[in-house]
Amino acid sequence: MLTRQSYTVFKPGALDRLRLVQEALPAPLAGQVQLAVKAIGLNYADIFAIMGLYSATPKGAFVPGLEFAGEVVAVGEGVTRLKAGDAVMGVSRFGAYTTHLNLDQDYLLPLPGGYSFAEAAALPVQALTAYYALRPLGNLQQGQTVLIHSAAGGVGLLANRMAKKWKAYTIGVVGNAKKLPLLEEEGYDQGLVRSKNFPNDLRKALAGRPLQLVLEATGGKYLQWSYEALAPMGRLVAYGSARFTPSGKAPNWPRLAWQYLSRPKLDPMQMITDNKSVMGFNLIWLYEQKALFQQLMQEILALELPPPHIGHRFSFAKLPQALALFQSGRTVGKVVIEV
Repeated sequence: MLTRQSYTVFKPGALDRLRLVQEALPAPLAGQVQLAVKAIGLNYADIFAIMGLYSATPKGAFVPGLEFAGEVVAVGEGVTRLKAGDAVMGVSRFGAYTTHLNLDQDYLLPLPGGYSFAEAAALPVQALTAYYALRPLGNLQQGQTVLIHSAAGGVGLLANRMAKKWKAYTIGVVGNAKKLPLLEEEGYDQGLVRSKNFPNDLRKALAGRPLQLVLEATGGKYLQWSYEALAPMGRLVAYGSARFTPSGKAPNWPRLAWQYLSRPKLDPMQMITDNKSVMGFNLIWLYEQKALFQQLMQEILALELPPPHIGHRFSFAKLPQALALFQSGRTVGKVVIEV
């Protein structure tokens, strides 16, 4: 029986509750694949789960982590499309903060051509988020204008690359002017910095263009301002609320309560009058939709995107430090752990 190391949370509530444990991993069951994990992608959902702020978190002790890349070590009965030695990437409903894991073969895909393990681990969750927001929900059409919040993060950079496949005019929003050169390098048409002048800055950036689609992951007043800027028949897709990310190792409950009570409140009757739509989604539900997961990933791979931008790499031993940096909001691109 194989022995693995895993970062485990026994009781959610703070980032420093991650514990590195050694444990036995049984042989894969029928339909499962056993993997040696080579790289792990970090996501905001990891932080929220560890702090006990994510409703989809498993009960009891759990291993965080939603995406990874690795090498097949062994296969269970009935697995025919993968074999030992194959390089794969995949998603898991938690469990990726580990050196080895067993997973249903339906959640695995071969590495795209030319991708490293680190680049492949940076792709599935954020590519699915960007693509699902842009196409199935956002109904992105040729030449439309798209506003992308958290534009220098993993989802934001991939969303811009995807939107450019439909020749969209893209405006990216970041929290720090130091991130603007990356937006220019990535082909954004314009970049904005979050400030109290955001409504005016956005109006100038649009220069009369109708704003058809907003990808929003920050919440608060920026969601409200972005909604107000939408053109008739425009869509705002919300897939996160970074403003709720605690700045310390543990949640500040009074501050979270104030943020919750002061969150944007949109009137459905006014939405009808304005002819605008707001949609929200959480990709964790996709884990139960194996066929849809495979379909969406094949559509993403067909876009032939260049490898994701990796802004930060950490060793497995430094995973807690990587989480702390990721939480700070000072990162650009994807944060990846190399095992």
